[in-house]
Amino acid sequence: MENETHNELQPEQETNAPQENSVSSEENKDLNFSNRIPLEELKNAVNQLKEQMAKVIVGQQDFVELLIVGLLADGHVLIEGVPGIAKTITAKLFAKSIKTNFSRIQFTPDLMPSDVLGTSILNTKSSEFEFKPGPIFSNIVLIDEINRAPAKTQAALFEVMEERQITIDGKQHTMQPPFMVLATQNPVEQEGTYALPEAQLDRFIFKIKVDYPSLEEEIQILQSHHARKQQQPTDLIEPVLSPELLNKFRTQLHEIVIEEKILNYIAQMVTKTRNHPHLFLGGSPRASISIMNASKAFAAINGRDFVTPEDVKKSLNPVLGHRIILSPDKEMEGMRTEDVVEMIVKSIEIPR
Repeated sequence: MENETHNELQPEQETNAPQENSVSSEENKDLNFSNRIPLEELKNAVNQLKEQMAKVIVGQQDFVELLIVGLLADGHVLIEGVPGIAKTITAKLFAKSIKTNFSRIQFTPDLMPSDVLGTSILNTKSSEFEFKPGPIFSNIVLIDEINRAPAKTQAALFEVMEERQITIDGKQHTMQPPFMVLATQNPVEQEGTYALPEAQLDRFIFKIKVDYPSLEEEIQILQSHHARKQQQPTDLIEPVLSPELLNKFRTQLHEIVIEEKILNYIAQMVTKTRNHPHLFLGGSPRASISIMNASKAFAAINGRDFVTPEDVKKSLNPVLGHRIILSPDKEMEGMRTEDVVEMIVKSIEIPR
């Protein structure tokens, strides 16, 4: 009898199962986050940017992705690497893929602030001083070897990088959006260089460390260079992103959902850098904001309108690497800032 009852009930359970699945699928349709914020256009534009860069740049996918994330998050990027690994050409090609103005400033020890910002010149006809803008007045500004200029010239960038304006002779001159500084520096050759002040480093959302290519990538570089003949790399790149579209994407980033537990997760990690025994200097509140903004951008380029802990983890090293300073004894032991960040990540529970 028990078997008969069991057999009678079994078909009923089987018929109910599909109904439950159908209900859950309907719920999933209602909970489809991608429909709440349309991110398809943003994702397609990012893919087009990557395709344009891939025409010339071999490998360096993480480098290119971080440049795109920095652009979407409205931040400046510091690029560090030895000479000859395409830091400058990547920045130039990235700028060309966006339909904006581009300028390049070569920092040298004799460069003055007026050479960067501009200066007021007397107009003999009107007998009045007229402001002549410097090369910083552009949309994408590449500063090559930023650590070659003295502190006085580097300090001239403080206001423009943070407030998107400069003040000359008591008058404010506002930058036209988008405004992004891409700066390169060589970590090896330190002769004749000036260390960037911490206040200036803190104004860069990312510090991207560019490494040597692998053997396979180096072979591809040689093949690509040979196939191009005399064609310039910049001739292969087509602009794919307009300022209007970029502004639209940046507006969408503000709508990305980030839950309270994710915000707590970010705050805990940055706070822990301030009292970590291996660190002399921890991250500032600006670092927390940068991690949050970068996490939103990582989520958006992956087609999601909500931030996950993985987005936060991807943002940590690029955001914190140039902001935290190791204690002298740990630096002598050969410890890296990445090692400390990894310790902190492991010590904090991942939000579920």
